[in-house]
Amino acid sequence: MVTTFYPPYHFGGDAYAVRRLAHALARRGHQVDVIHDIDAFRALGGSVELTSEPEPENVRVHGLESPFGTLSCLATHQFGRPVVHGRKIRAILGQGFDVIHFHNISLVGGPGILEYGTGIKLYTAHEHWLVCPSHTLWRHNREICNARECLLCIAHYRRPPQLWRHGTMLEQQVRHVDAFTTYSQFCADKHREFGFTRPMSVTPPFLPNAEAPEQEPGSARDPEDPPYFLFVGRLEAIKGLQDVIPLFRKAGTAELRVAGSGIYENQLRKLAADAPRVRFLGKQSRAQLRELYRGAVALIVPSICYEVFALVILEAFREGTPVVARRLGPFPEIIDQSGGGLLFDDATGLEQALEKLLGSDELRARLGAAAARVAQSVWSETWAMKRYFELIADVAQRRGDSALREKALNSIPG
Repeated sequence: MVTTFYPPYHFGGDAYAVRRLAHALARRGHQVDVIHDIDAFRALGGSVELTSEPEPENVRVHGLESPFGTLSCLATHQFGRPVVHGRKIRAILGQGFDVIHFHNISLVGGPGILEYGTGIKLYTAHEHWLVCPSHTLWRHNREICNARECLLCIAHYRRPPQLWRHGTMLEQQVRHVDAFTTYSQFCADKHREFGFTRPMSVTPPFLPNAEAPEQEPGSARDPEDPPYFLFVGRLEAIKGLQDVIPLFRKAGTAELRVAGSGIYENQLRKLAADAPRVRFLGKQSRAQLRELYRGAVALIVPSICYEVFALVILEAFREGTPVVARRLGPFPEIIDQSGGGLLFDDATGLEQALEKLLGSDELRARLGAAAARVAQSVWSETWAMKRYFELIADVAQRRGDSALREKALNSIPG
């Protein structure tokens, strides 16, 4: 596994997904090595978690550090290859792995790292970095991108332009990858729309089997607790929470509980200063989050940018909690596939969706039950591992590697 961020040096999302995959493989007896960049995490001002899940014996983690720190990341950002850590990465990847799986490689090595090592090479797009210097298709740091204005856009982010993006480097380096995957058809379609020509398949994200619900999904809420809706995630403008808070200024009994922290937190707290029904909970442990999901009327996912998926949706679904999501990006696809929630287009639509769920225990129970069913099937670890090893087997067959194909097929869960 090659990724810029990995726990405890991470900001969420993609790092958790990589760890879940690494640990799922380890539970099936595979040796997994993870390469990640501590320099990048520190350069972006990250603070290390106080606690982190221990690694299994057959997962080896290689955290890259150097005396150059931010300069190391800047060199990778500008030249598109691991200038400082290249020799160490090449040595690790040169050990003869059957599969090298690239994830968020933006600061751990850029496109140049794709030529390192041998064996089957996979790439999972956790964001839109392959087609967008800012990773998010959020143009000028203020609006959804529907046409390229990359140089002007990156100036709004106060970042230097990446020289390698103005040549053929990316086009040349992606030829080293055997298969590209992502978590939603929407993301695959966006890559094609913005000029990425390689085929990109959809492989399901998942939650570990070991984290199956501790009680019946959708169990009754505590009658002594006021009804509440839940937001979970980083507090950034692109997550759209500023569109939700004003609804809770009005008269009502339901609360909005916000789990998370981030650079936009102060602005959101100011916005909620006259909204006593909004409660900021800060970062929560995994156990605390599960309790919050179980008790919520619904999880609200109001992102105003193009998400790739949103793993918080799976966390809510697992507990039998429906989702109210903006009709944007992958969310219509997820709700249509699961039947586990409602969509909204604007503030009026959001308010109507919340009122529907508050006014009907039957509707919440029905949506929650559908959500729990799909979380235990389509987005289960067992199904995800089946798809993962089928993909490896297909690539091995195309490459004429019958031995590796057989190993992959033998790893498919029964």
